[in-house]
Amino acid sequence: MYVAEATAHGGRDGYVTSQDGRLGLKVAMPPELGGSGDGTNPEQLFAAGYSSCFHNALVLVGRRAGLDLTGSTVAAKVGIGPNAQHGYGLAVALSVSLPVLDQQVAASLVDAAHQVCPYSNATRGNIDVSIVLG
Repeated sequence: MYVAEATAHGGRDGYVTSQDGRLGLKVAMPPELGGSGDGTNPEQLFAAGYSSCFHNALVLVGRRAGLDLTGSTVAAKVGIGPNAQHGYGLAVALSVSLPVLDQQVAASLVDAAHQVCPYSNATRGNIDVSIVLG
C-alpha cells in the first residue's frame, strides 16, 4: 500500500533524510549515551512513529465501534539498553489517555488497537511493550 524511504548519513551523529524531502533532521547521541544531545535520536523518532501509529489504530477501531475519542492521546517512551546477546535492545511504554470513555470500554479499545497497529504487530514478541491506560 505504501513504502517509506529514509537514508541515514553519519549514523547517530549525522542526519537523516526522506526520499521525498519532507524529512531532514540532525541526529545526535543523547547525553545519557555520551553524546551532545544536539539533535534528535532514533529512539525519539521511533517513539513519535509508534505513538502516532497506535493513536491512529485507536481512532480506526473506535470509529468502527462508534465511540467518542475526543481528547485522546498516546505517548510513547522508548528505552535502549544492553541485551542478553551483548548487543542492544529496545523497550516501549505506551501511555494511552481516553478521557471520555468508561475504563472497561477504553481497555477493550486499547486491546483491539494493539492487534491492529502495525508497530505493535512488528514489535510483538521482539521487544517489551507495556501499555498503561490512564
